[in-house]
Amino acid sequence: MRKQVMILAAAVMAFSAPAVSYSAMEHGDHSRHASGPAYEEVVDGVKISFTVQTMKDAMKEMGMEMPKGVKETHHISVSIKDIKSGKALTEGEIKLKIQSPDKKDQTKDLMGMHGHFGGDFQMSVKGKYGVMSKFKLKDGKIRQAKFWYTVK
Repeated sequence: MRKQVMILAAAVMAFSAPAVSYSAMEHGDHSRHASGPAYEEVVDGVKISFTVQTMKDAMKEMGMEMPKGVKETHHISVSIKDIKSGKALTEGEIKLKIQSPDKKDQTKDLMGMHGHFGGDFQMSVKGKYGVMSKFKLKDGKIRQAKFWYTVK
């Protein structure tokens, strides 16, 4: 009985992940709500979660003042967890490309920090941003995730 439940759970996860992924890209943006991530997706055995914060909020969360002269307006953090074990995966490389509403691109390698990866981006134009990631973890697999984020 337990084995059947495990197989059923695995099947549900396998069939629902592509639908969620397709649905997320086709239907609207995933702007961050105070209660959670801007976007989450299961990709090849790992759950990737993106959080988008204003630099002001990110600095406040760390108990720091906003430095003068900073051009970047938003901090994007990426957390990755192994689906089977639930453990955070903190070793690897993540490249993030952001395309602004005015079609300007920014590409950065994210840094490992406090159990996640993060980077700062200039997102001062209001509108819809395309966020594209490519990441390679310790297992050597290259994975990708993308979503829309709206700055209001």
